[in-house]
Amino acid sequence: MKEAQPTQQFVEIQEVKGDVVILKNGSFRRILMVSGINLDLKSEEEQGVIVYSYQNFLNALDFSIQIVIHSRKLNIDGYLEKLAERESREENELLKNQISEYREFIRSFIEINAVMAKTFFVVVPYDSIAIPKAGENLIASLKFWEKKKTPAKEGDLEQKIVQLNQRTEQVINGLTQIGLRVVALKDEELIELFYNLYNPETVEKKRLKIAQNQ
Repeated sequence: MKEAQPTQQFVEIQEVKGDVVILKNGSFRRILMVSGINLDLKSEEEQGVIVYSYQNFLNALDFSIQIVIHSRKLNIDGYLEKLAERESREENELLKNQISEYREFIRSFIEINAVMAKTFFVVVPYDSIAIPKAGENLIASLKFWEKKKTPAKEGDLEQKIVQLNQRTEQVINGLTQIGLRVVALKDEELIELFYNLYNPETVEKKRLKIAQNQ
């Protein structure tokens, strides 16, 4: 029987430090959580302005970004527990029964109809590009598909993170001008995010702070 490999072997993340995701190949990532806009609720003029602003935002970037839409079945266990606590404290029998019926309705509805929560992320990258040696083929020198770890000096590391943060600010400012709320995830939130992503069948520890306010 083949021994199962540890999960960490298949995860490309080396560590999370200083609000930056450091990959095993020496690349860096900042992750932004972004609110959504329901264009259907906007007038045609407003829709046009938003789309035009978004086009300008993308055209102004001189680096690539990754946009991720994450869908997860909504976990309402905490909400049902609060309703149960409210029911147990209620002295009015009529209200007590109404809370009980409402709680049962919500529980049954969720069991039959999966309610999905969508979360939007923008990933801002900074990748180290090796300068090809004399006589070395440019394409061969890049080798994006090979995840080689590129060690960096402390000064180089700090400079790369500064450039990554500059890119992050540019993206935040651009998205904010469109009317979106943007939050750069910090260490604890990043760890929580990846924990939930790689453990989809377990109960999430808690919702991210920005998600609670949306």
